[in-house]
Amino acid sequence: MEHPRGTSAALWTGRATNRAQWLLAAGGAAFMALGIALAVGSAWTTGLVAPAMSVVGCVAAGLLVLYGTLAFVHVAVTVDDEVMEVRCGHIGVPRRRIRLSEVAAASFEPAVTPRQWGGWGYRWRPEMGTAVVVRRGEGVVLRMGDGRLFTVTVDDAEAAVRVIQARLLALAPPGRA
Repeated sequence: MEHPRGTSAALWTGRATNRAQWLLAAGGAAFMALGIALAVGSAWTTGLVAPAMSVVGCVAAGLLVLYGTLAFVHVAVTVDDEVMEVRCGHIGVPRRRIRLSEVAAASFEPAVTPRQWGGWGYRWRPEMGTAVVVRRGEGVVLRMGDGRLFTVTVDDAEAAVRVIQARLLALAPPGRA
């Protein structure tokens, strides 16, 4: 059966959400509001450099915190016949598409924590690989054919792993299954 834009029908979809990220987003918005208040309320009589740096610093910090948190409030994971796709935040950026033909193994990890990865977000650690961590809890760990690891926290990760393992068996050449 042909699907729009040449994609396969989803075999599994899942999400994970971290409502605590909204508090950090509010902090980013507060920084932006402070920058705007400084720009509007300053007399600008003592020179331009110091007030301009304050305004730009507050607005830039606010935007970074706001984007950094809103991008990782939730994650959506989709597994179809060929690809596992991970989309972050409300606009789906950053996004990662992993072809199942490049995956050597999939496993369930019952306890992924932001502490293991150095915080929330899109993370990389040399000894652990790459991860998308939006909350503590269960996750999917993919071992790529070249040995690299990719981890994502998602609800019902065990079901995702079963679907991926079934697809890997179906994709395996005869005699290697």
